[in-house]
Amino acid sequence: QVQLVESGGGLVQAGGSLRLSCAASGRTFSSDTMGWFRQAPGKEREFVAAINWSDGRTYYADSVKGRFTISRDNIMNTVYLQMNSLKPEDTAVYYCAADRSPSTVVAGSPNSWGQGTQVTVSS
Repeated sequence: QVQLVESGGGLVQAGGSLRLSCAASGRTFSSDTMGWFRQAPGKEREFVAAINWSDGRTYYADSVKGRFTISRDNIMNTVYLQMNSLKPEDTAVYYCAADRSPSTVVAGSPNSWGQGTQVTVSS
């Protein structure tokens, strides 16, 4: 059974930083693309960033390019999202996700999801 467990969320002031972690277990993820998504109150869930386990290729939403960095630790089976220069509009529940298809992840329809972690950015 696939498990994706997020951690690292919290409350931060605008301009600050947070690092989210996603610990993956339950099967081999070496062929997967791992993604981060977020959902703000009253809004639809949106793609944030993704990374291929195999070659490290990364994908970003335009809204976070230059501020967020996705990375992975193959030994720890963990994906990270380093978030810098945070803005109040980054406030959302952040979800980790996984799928064998990069295009499926970027399109927003991966088949495995974590429970989410709250990120709140105060102005």
